[in-house]
Amino acid sequence: MVRAGGVLKLAALILVFLLAVFMAFQLLEINVDFKIGSMATKPAIHKCGLSKACPAGHFAFKVTSGAASVVGPRMCLEDKLLMSGVKNNVGRGINIALVNGRTGEALKTAYFDMWAGDVAPFIKFLKEIEDGTIVMMASFDDPATKLNDEARAIIADFGSTAVGGLGFRDNWIFVGGKGIKTKSPFEQHIKNSADTNKYEGWPEVLEMEGCVPQRQQE
Repeated sequence: MVRAGGVLKLAALILVFLLAVFMAFQLLEINVDFKIGSMATKPAIHKCGLSKACPAGHFAFKVTSGAASVVGPRMCLEDKLLMSGVKNNVGRGINIALVNGRTGEALKTAYFDMWAGDVAPFIKFLKEIEDGTIVMMASFDDPATKLNDEARAIIADFGSTAVGGLGFRDNWIFVGGKGIKTKSPFEQHIKNSADTNKYEGWPEVLEMEGCVPQRQQE
């Protein structure tokens, strides 16, 4: 038969075990609550991952150039991924996305090979862009070898100041518009230089974010 002392010891052990389980669950609950609370206090993620929200009447965008000849460019507007390697709609040369400046609706995406391709289809594409269209461009590998003066002049009319000096394997990103009438503030350009290139034969990736004013109804 089990002695009274043994029963008391067994009861005490069971009590200690139950208490330990209870405390463990309490600590787990506190930890979960803390994590949920921490998540709730994190800053909201803005459209296209921007560091801050755009004001009313503006479209949020983020553009990234290609990385060497390996990773294609990426374009996002109003949380909509317009072009990327994942979407399989980017390619060597100049990548371009057209957006309705009033509604933010994506109109067309295309890319034109400026190394082995023909510049004529690119010029035709540029000339058919309608007034009020937001024009987003990003380089991949080489954007300039076949880029002639006529194509450069049209892009300059969209607000670019760097396209005239765009060279072999330069990295370049640009957001402008047809009928902009001013120079666009949304442009980055880095030269291909053996002294400064991040990758062998190519400069570092460019990334730009901002807020494009919505075109008002006329």
